[in-house]
Amino acid sequence: MYAVAVRRTFIARHFLIGGDWGAESLPNSHQYVFELQLESPQVDEHGYVCDIDQIQLHMGQLVARYREAMLNDLPEFEGINPSLENFAQILARELGKRIRLDSISSLRVVLWENPEAWASFTISR
Repeated sequence: MYAVAVRRTFIARHFLIGGDWGAESLPNSHQYVFELQLESPQVDEHGYVCDIDQIQLHMGQLVARYREAMLNDLPEFEGINPSLENFAQILARELGKRIRLDSISSLRVVLWENPEAWASFTISR
């Protein structure tokens, strides 16, 4: 199985809802590390799982949308907790729409909110 991964970092703000989450219940920011991992049993005619330039383009567009944003104010978070897990799912589903998945067997977003804590969401074919 082949794999390729790209990372980007950005800062975004949020506050958690639906419980007493201590300091996380108040507006706060995180320096997120956003990693996309793609796997495929084969590479294309150029020897790629997916062109890294294409990955960087789409990740860059998403980072630009979320950089310095208050996640709670964005429509994709309406009615849901802006948890790390939900954010990873939103990013993965959006990348799944943007990146050609013809030969990709899995697309996984790993999202770190600090050096010790991460969540992921995987789309498998």
